[in-house]
Amino acid sequence: MTSPVPAKADLPRHVAIIMDGNGRWARKRHLPRAAGHVAGVSAVRAVVRAAIDIGLENLTLYAFSSENWKRPPTEVNHLMGLFRSYFRDDVNELVARNVRMRIIGSRARADSDILGMIEDGERRTATNTGCNLTFAFDYGAQEEIMAAARAMAEEARRGELDPAAITPELFASKLLTHGLPDPDLIIRTSGERRLSNFLLWQAAYAELMFVDTLWPDFTRAQFVDALQCFGQRERRFGTVAPEAVA
Repeated sequence: MTSPVPAKADLPRHVAIIMDGNGRWARKRHLPRAAGHVAGVSAVRAVVRAAIDIGLENLTLYAFSSENWKRPPTEVNHLMGLFRSYFRDDVNELVARNVRMRIIGSRARADSDILGMIEDGERRTATNTGCNLTFAFDYGAQEEIMAAARAMAEEARRGELDPAAITPELFASKLLTHGLPDPDLIIRTSGERRLSNFLLWQAAYAELMFVDTLWPDFTRAQFVDALQCFGQRERRFGTVAPEAVA
């Protein structure tokens, strides 16, 4: 039985998802890996629509890591084709449903037409005020942290930044996710239990949820169940519960 949708006050402000298991989903069905990625896009649509319907403020999806370029060229090319299809087919719906889309990650390695689609989608949704939908595309957290550290080092070298003034808040403002709250909940599908270079700084106090379901099989109902489970967790951020000090 599906859990009821949590009340708005009980929702996490920001949910991030590591969408894992497309290849294993295809292998279990004796299909090519490409079929798993196609099925995974359908799961993306289902979860994005659920987030909008529920009223989630921020949803971030790990779409393509900086390490994914190491995959076979045929698989990478197929993934790029799926990204093209998503941006071509789904941005109109995002515009209509008041979603603001943004992409975080490197923009130096993707083909120019994909970059054009990304910029067009961001421009067309920039003034929307509903769910903030972020795709981590060609993204790696270590690369992100290194770039932020390098930028502050350059500012310090030019005399524009006192190293003693560096705070966690200042450092966070240099990250690609600046302007977004840190994720309250990170979900990883497929049964793997690691972050895989995803939002390493931002995940400091995130609740982690690892589910065995392969990404193409992850449904709206399971997404709602995850939100309900989040609402039952006690978040102390390094402190102790009041009854523990009574």
